[in-house]
Amino acid sequence: MAALRDETELAQDGNRSEQAAARRQFAVTMLCDVVLPVGLYYVLRSAGCGELLSLLISAAAPALNTAYHIVTRRKVDTVGVFVIAILVLVGLGSFISGSPRLTLARGGWFTGLIALWILGSVFTSRPFTYRALKALLPGKSEMLEGLWASDPHFRRIWRSLTVLWGVGLLVDAALRVIMAYTLPVDTVPALDGVLYFVTYLVLQVITHIVLHKSGVFRQLFPGRGRRPARSTVSASADDREAG
Repeated sequence: MAALRDETELAQDGNRSEQAAARRQFAVTMLCDVVLPVGLYYVLRSAGCGELLSLLISAAAPALNTAYHIVTRRKVDTVGVFVIAILVLVGLGSFISGSPRLTLARGGWFTGLIALWILGSVFTSRPFTYRALKALLPGKSEMLEGLWASDPHFRRIWRSLTVLWGVGLLVDAALRVIMAYTLPVDTVPALDGVLYFVTYLVLQVITHIVLHKSGVFRQLFPGRGRRPARSTVSASADDREAG
C-alpha cells in the first residue's frame, strides 16, 4: 500500500509541476506580449512621442520576445516567424501610410488569421487544442496518444474545444478591428490589453467546465479528488499491520 501511495503522490507531484510550468510560461507571454507593449505605449506618449511612433516602438516587445525564443531554443518556430513577419509588414505599412490605426488593427488581423488556422486544424489528424495540451503536459504524451487512439469521446471533446477557441478568437479579432477604427487612438491600447485577458478568461472557464462535465479532466489527472478514499485505504492497511 505504501508503494502505491508513493507512486500516486509522485504522479500528482508531476502533474502539479507541469501545470506550474505552464502557468509560468503563460505569465511570461502575457507580460511580454500584452502588459509591456501597453505600458510602453503610454510611457512614450507621456514623454511626448507621437501616436504612430509610440505604437511602432511598443510593438517591438512581442517581436523581440518571439525572436529570443527562436534563438535560445535553436529551433525555427513557424508561428513565431509568422508573428514577426506580421509585425514587420504592419509596421512598414503604418510607417508608409502614416496611419496609427493600421498599427492598432494589427492585433485584430493577426488574431483573425490565427483563429482561421485553429479552425482549419479541426480537419487535421490532431486539432489545435489537443496539440496545445500535449505541449503543456509533455510528461503525459504517451498517455494522451493512447487516449486519442482508443477513445472517440476524448477525440470529440478536443475537436469541439478547438472550434470553441477558433470562434472565440474570431469574435475577439472583430472587436479589435472595430475598436481600432472607431475609438480614439489613445484609448485602444488599454482596451486591447483588457480584451486579451477577458477573452482568455472566458475561453478558459468554458474549457474547464467542458473538461469537468465530460470526465476528460479525470482522465488527465486520475489522482485528483481521491484523497479521502486513499486515506481510508491507508487507515485500513495501518489497522491490519497493527493487528
